[in-house]
Amino acid sequence: MQRAGRHGRQPPEGGPMENGVGQEPGTPEPPAALRAPRARPRLVFHTQLAHGSPTGRIEGFTNVKELYAKIAEVFNISPTEILFCTLNTHKVDMQKLLGGQIGLEDFIFAHVRGETKEVEVTKTEDALGLTITDNGAGYAFIKRIKEGSIINRLQTVCVGDSIEAINDHTIVGCRHYEVARMLRELPRAQPFTLRLVQPKKAFDMIGQRTRTGKSPGEGRVASGKETLRLRTQGPAVLEEGPSPSEEEAARQVDDLLESYMGIRDSELASTMVEAAKGSPSVAQLAQGLDSVLGEFAFPQEFVAEVWAAVCHPKGDKE
Repeated sequence: MQRAGRHGRQPPEGGPMENGVGQEPGTPEPPAALRAPRARPRLVFHTQLAHGSPTGRIEGFTNVKELYAKIAEVFNISPTEILFCTLNTHKVDMQKLLGGQIGLEDFIFAHVRGETKEVEVTKTEDALGLTITDNGAGYAFIKRIKEGSIINRLQTVCVGDSIEAINDHTIVGCRHYEVARMLRELPRAQPFTLRLVQPKKAFDMIGQRTRTGKSPGEGRVASGKETLRLRTQGPAVLEEGPSPSEEEAARQVDDLLESYMGIRDSELASTMVEAAKGSPSVAQLAQGLDSVLGEFAFPQEFVAEVWAAVCHPKGDKE
């Protein structure tokens, strides 16, 4: 973003500046109603490395990859070192995970690569008890571990661990739904190896093994609060935070994603809520989702439950 007066013609000496345009001395200012609206102030966010660092300032990003690049530049690290970011806490708190929206006063903490570890797993049941998400920049990681599950019995596996490889097959660059599908398709009773990368921990986080339970509004910013929405394509935009009803619908859809696919993704859930609100029937929602999210291969019964959750939520009097 160019600063006024930095490039191009300089204003006449002594002439006031109005939106970067010089005015002749003595020229009356136009009425307030006729003045061009002033540009919004630039958006600057504060950031730290979660395990400890000085505070940096970043601006000018429009998506998650650019955000990571800006953070990496501030701290002189590679963007590939960043596993994920949390908002307003340095802890591995999946309820504060940065998604596609950032409140204008949020403080961003970047969790970077720590130790690598390998664990052997035997799939004695169809479900491992893992919920997978990803950071939008090539790393899938563990968002939840189900109590009493196969993975829950492996003390070395923690929430926040990035899954780097399955049986020495690297999955860096894969989306969370692809990783969940690979894990579901592994045969039972046959051991396999997970290579995991844990986030670097501050001293007060050592020994912590987090299993986050469900919480209303997980991964969402406060409703009614102006936020910066990051988009995969196109520029970031300022918009109002979701309403309570939209938050609840997105939470229900996120729960359905976990139930059917073993993933959680608050931004995907919000996208599906918007699609369902504009679809008069399940068939039209299925067609719309297939056109923009066909790679997920959503089952028909899942689409029906999404449509019902958004368009006919429980408690409606209709």
